Amino acid sequence: MTVPPKESSMKQTIALVDDDRNILTSIQMTLEQEGFQVRTYTDGESALQALNAKPVDLAVLDIKMPRMDGMELLQRLRQRSSMPVIFLTSKDEEVDELWGCGWGPTTTSPSHSASAC
Repeated sequence: MTVPPKESSMKQTIALVDDDRNILTSIQMTLEQEGFQVRTYTDGESALQALNAKPVDLAVLDIKMPRMDGMELLQRLRQRSSMPVIFLTSKDEEVDELWGCGWGPTTTSPSHSASAC
């Protein structure tokens, strides 16, 4: 009789940063169903403080947010960390802005764009 392997007690942690609570909730639910631990933040400033204190395995950032946008958050995170970051946006202009800063690659769908940095 074979025993299935035990699941790792250490779940990978993903930070979601977006000022739209509906987006946060839907992505959080999906990621948690897939077995990830998820921490959510509604602005870049609170995310920066929390991620500097307790880093995560991956950060998913919106670009346009109050208090500190996703691009500034990435710049500040890069001063201390090389954690993988994915940008989520529905605006082509924001994807163009990322490419202009040298942050790519990007993939685009009709409803959402994502850029890994």
